[in-house]
Amino acid sequence: MSITVSKMKRNIDGIDLYYEEYINEKAKDTFVLIHGFLSSTFSYRRLIPLLAESYNIISVDLPPFGQSGKHYLYQYSYRNMAHSVLHLIKSLDYSRIYIIGHSMGGQIALHMMKQKPDMINKGILLCSSGYLKPVKPSLKLLSHLPFFHHFVRYYLEKSGVQKNVENVVYDHAMIDAEMLRGYEEPFTDKNIFKGLAKMVRDHEGDLLSDDLKNIQIPCLLIWGEQDRVVPLAIGEKLSKDLPNAQLVILKNTGHLIPEEKPNVVFTYIQHFVKQA
Repeated sequence: MSITVSKMKRNIDGIDLYYEEYINEKAKDTFVLIHGFLSSTFSYRRLIPLLAESYNIISVDLPPFGQSGKHYLYQYSYRNMAHSVLHLIKSLDYSRIYIIGHSMGGQIALHMMKQKPDMINKGILLCSSGYLKPVKPSLKLLSHLPFFHHFVRYYLEKSGVQKNVENVVYDHAMIDAEMLRGYEEPFTDKNIFKGLAKMVRDHEGDLLSDDLKNIQIPCLLIWGEQDRVVPLAIGEKLSKDLPNAQLVILKNTGHLIPEEKPNVVFTYIQHFVKQA
């Protein structure tokens, strides 16, 4: 089996999108991986090798995260980020895909399903965000201040990477230096805080129940029972609003399930893909 790996940037909708492409010469199906808030393709590092044995993979850094652009003029709404990822997929000559979205990435995936249902075979939502309301008008107003990005940086650095990672995994024993470096590295580029400040302004809130009920694409929802970031109750509600959804619950698992239970997640994904 031969797998060709490319790590590239492509200008899409006026911003550089970083993506990693894994081409399996024997694969017929392609997965697009979308990470969560304050993360990057790094969060899929344990799942990608498993998927690459059977599928092609495109793992994308959403702007302003990871190695993607942090342009202050880009519109960081979920709708526009979904449009940019779809544009990237089309530019790479893929017409039909499976999509995996973790946390905020799940909400981006749902927007993609809403915008271009003909491009997506099935969706896998890993502890997907859901039902978050739009940013308060007062906070949007504050985001226009030229120094607002300093408040964003202070807020995030106050908690620190160690504490943030501890909050998203169930078993703290799995946290090591490599893991901490991987989640800290994107923040060495201080321009990310300007992008995040703009993201506050552009956030339009999650899709409403009426939107979700119109998404007919089959969806597999996988949730950590001990998820403290996006509680299981959100997964249960999503599974009811999405017409063709099934929910799987993993015990002794937190929010970061691609890192915590990659083999289990992969097994469920394989079974889901093979279903009629």
